[in-house]
Amino acid sequence: MNKNLDKIAVILLNLGAPESLEDVKPFLLNLFNDPDIIDLPMGIFFRPLLAKRITKKRLPESMNIYKKIGGGSPLRKLSQKQAEALESKLNEDGDFKVYIAMRYWHPFTEIAVEELIAEGIKKVILLPLYPQYSITSTGSSLHEFERVIKRRKDAEIEFRLIHDYHDFSSYIDALTDKIREGAEKFNGVGDKDLHLLFSAHGVPLRVIEKGDPYERQIRATVDLAVTNLQNRYSHSISFQSRVTKAEWLGPATDKIIPELGKNGVKNLLVIPVAFVNDHSETLFELGIFNRDLAIKAGIKQYEVMPALNDSPKFISAMKELVLQRIESWN
Repeated sequence: MNKNLDKIAVILLNLGAPESLEDVKPFLLNLFNDPDIIDLPMGIFFRPLLAKRITKKRLPESMNIYKKIGGGSPLRKLSQKQAEALESKLNEDGDFKVYIAMRYWHPFTEIAVEELIAEGIKKVILLPLYPQYSITSTGSSLHEFERVIKRRKDAEIEFRLIHDYHDFSSYIDALTDKIREGAEKFNGVGDKDLHLLFSAHGVPLRVIEKGDPYERQIRATVDLAVTNLQNRYSHSISFQSRVTKAEWLGPATDKIIPELGKNGVKNLLVIPVAFVNDHSETLFELGIFNRDLAIKAGIKQYEVMPALNDSPKFISAMKELVLQRIESWN
């Protein structure tokens, strides 16, 4: 009898990121070749060609970004810390193994599935490291997991997905605790003089128009966080990281920051509301590029809240999510 029949695996789903400059080009090719990101008629034929064109155009800028944050992203290391902390926390109440599965870079989903098969684990909880659902993030990772286990005929795996947790009270508590920590950096600044900017990764507008709940869930998360903070601060919502010429969700972060400065905001705390790991979007886009825009716009103090990463409250929230999903397995 397999000793691991009763063991439950948790797979943390994430996009992945290049860890060295040599990784940047193949990472971009994987990203732009995803049918959940770029949906084209006859896409199986045309998407690889388009992915090469977009990668060639974006490669110099992307290389420069990763150079400025040390030559690679810390995303995998931070995700691994989360996995280790969650496994330790879950094993207080059962027998669990936590893996990470990246969509566009190592460790790929195939590796996680191979380890499950080797361990003889049959039950899996998929936990996305995206609090708000989008077909471009959670949906893409789910589709990839389904494709992998379909190819592996020896994968006798039953799985359940945690669809989203954008309004989960323990996640909101973890988020607002981080916001309070960020607000403490503004010594001597009154509540009325601090503005919060919740910045989320953008998606093409056509994705939302097809019924994707991402924008609605982002706004719900922000509403709950602001309520948790007792509406002490003024706030705005923006979207970042546009990568194509198509119309994307707005307002854009790099457009709203100068507007806030022109409108008299002098103290700005930026909150990466859709990210639970620090990576290029938080470290470079918010931490360097948009900081320069803020200073030029007359904002005196500009701070970026670190992502939740492996903060104890967030790890506890993830544990709650897993245990609840197990309870509702059938």
